[in-house]
Amino acid sequence: MQYENPVIKGFYPDPSIVRVDETNYYMATSSFEYFPGVPIFHSVDLVNWQQIGHALTRKSQLDLSNSPSSSGIYAPTLRYHQGTFYLITTDVRGIGNFYVTAKDPRGPWSEPIKIPYGNIDPSLLFDEDGKVYVTVQNGAGLDSHVIQYEIDPLTGEALTEPVRIFDGDGGEWTEAPHLYNIHGLYYLLCASGGTGLNHRAIIARSDQPYGPFELCEMPILSHNQLPDHPIQALGHADFVEDNDGNWWAIFLATRPVQGKYTIFGRETFLAPIEWTEDGWPIIDPNKGTVNQLMESTELTATNINRPNEFFTDFKERKMLPNWYYLRYREENSYLHLCSRNGWLRLDGNKDTLNDQLGVPAFIAVPQTDIDIEVSTEMLFSPEQDQEEAGLVARLNERAHYDLVIKRIKGKRYLLARQTVAGDTVVLANVLIQEDQLELKFAIDQEYYYFLYKAKGKSWVQLAKSPLKYLSVEENGGTGAVFTGVMLGLYATGNGQDSKTPAYFNWFKIKRTNQKTE
Repeated sequence: MQYENPVIKGFYPDPSIVRVDETNYYMATSSFEYFPGVPIFHSVDLVNWQQIGHALTRKSQLDLSNSPSSSGIYAPTLRYHQGTFYLITTDVRGIGNFYVTAKDPRGPWSEPIKIPYGNIDPSLLFDEDGKVYVTVQNGAGLDSHVIQYEIDPLTGEALTEPVRIFDGDGGEWTEAPHLYNIHGLYYLLCASGGTGLNHRAIIARSDQPYGPFELCEMPILSHNQLPDHPIQALGHADFVEDNDGNWWAIFLATRPVQGKYTIFGRETFLAPIEWTEDGWPIIDPNKGTVNQLMESTELTATNINRPNEFFTDFKERKMLPNWYYLRYREENSYLHLCSRNGWLRLDGNKDTLNDQLGVPAFIAVPQTDIDIEVSTEMLFSPEQDQEEAGLVARLNERAHYDLVIKRIKGKRYLLARQTVAGDTVVLANVLIQEDQLELKFAIDQEYYYFLYKAKGKSWVQLAKSPLKYLSVEENGGTGAVFTGVMLGLYATGNGQDSKTPAYFNWFKIKRTNQKTE
C-alpha cells in the first residue's frame, strides 16, 4: 500500500500521537501565536487524519496577548491513561508548562494544571507501577538537557525533585523528550541540532527511568547529510504501536520549495520504525527512506487521493475547526456567520497585520501546497478613509502579502501590497467602482500572483511578488521563525474601528498541479 507524506500538510509542527482502543489514533501539534491552541486530529489508519477540534479554546486556558509571532504554544504531548486524555505543553510567554485533561478529545478540555519545573517541551509517562513522570527540556543551546521528576496527575504537584537525566549527543538544543517503557527498557527519544537542516532525532535507553542512559551511536532520524533530498529538517518525533505490533514514528519535517525556501512551515510526517537485532528503533538515519511517496505492507489504507480543493461557503452556524485566528477572538467580536444569507462578515478593528501584538480581524488556514489558487468573493464598500479588507498570505507581521480594497481620500482602490522584512510597499493599485469582487492568489514555484475579477469579467493580474519573501529563510531563519504561511481573510480600520463590515461569500483553495513527487 502506498501513502503520501506529509500525512498532515502545512503548518502543523511538533506532532504527538496516542492510540486508544484498537484503531483510534489521536494527534496534537503546536499552534504558536494562533488561536484556538493545539489542534487535535483523529485517524483510524494513521494516514488519513481529520481535525476534530482544539485543546485550548478559552482565554482562561490560553492568553496570547503578550505572545509575538513564533511564541505562544510550543510542542504538546498527548497521552491517554485510564479513560482520560492528557495534553501537556508550554505557553512560553504565559503560564509556562501545564497540562489539560478531557474525557473526549473533542472537548471540553479542563482548565490548565501547572507543573513546577522545566523549560519547554514537557512529556508524560504513566508507568506500569503507577508513577507518573514529567520529562522536559531544560537549559539552552549547547547546555540544553533533559530533566525528569514525578507528579501527582490530579494536581500537577511535584512528588520528587527534578533530576538531570540526559545531555544529548553533543549537539545544541537537546529537546522534545519522550520517555517510553517498552518491554522493560526505558527509551528516551529526543530532538537535537536545532530546528534547521541539522535537526535530528536521537534515542537512548536504560533499565531504569532515571538512567544512566546509553546513547544510540547514530541519529535514528535525519537527512542532515542529504542536502539534495526534497524532505529536510526531520526530527521532533513520537512513537506509537499499532494493534498488530508494528511501531510507527510521526515527526516534523519540511518540504523546501525550489530546494531552499520553507513556505509551509514544519509539517507532520509518518514512517515505520525498524527494530535492530540489538534493540534500537531506527527510522531513517540519513538513508533517504522517508519520502513523499511511501510504500508499506502494514497499512491497510492510502491517502493518495486526498481532496484537491478546500472550499467553504460559510453556510454553517459555526466555523470549521481548520480555521485559526491571530492570538485571540472574543465570541461574536469581529466575525459573524448567519448574516447576509450565509456570507461571512468581518468587522475591522484598529489592529493591523503589521502590529506585533495585534488582534486584527483575520481568519486563516495553513498553506499546504504550491501550484494552487486561493480565492474568495468579497462585498465591501468602505465608508471612511483607511478602511480595508481582502485576501492575505501571512508568515508573520514582518512578512505578508495583501490583496485588499481600501478607501483613500474618499476613493476606493484595490491594492496589491507586500510587507517584506517589515517594509510595506504597494506593488500596484487600481481605482475601482465595484464593491463586489473576486480576489485570488495564484501561487507557483516562483511567485504569488495577485488577481481580481469583477462580475461578468475576466481575471486581471494586478501584480506579482516572489515566493521566497514569505519564506522562513528570508525572515530570520529557522531559529527565529517556527511557523508557516497562512492564507485567509482580513479587515481593518487601520487605527480605528471600521464602520463598514466586509462580507465574504466563500473561500476556496484549489490545487492546479496534482502530481505526487
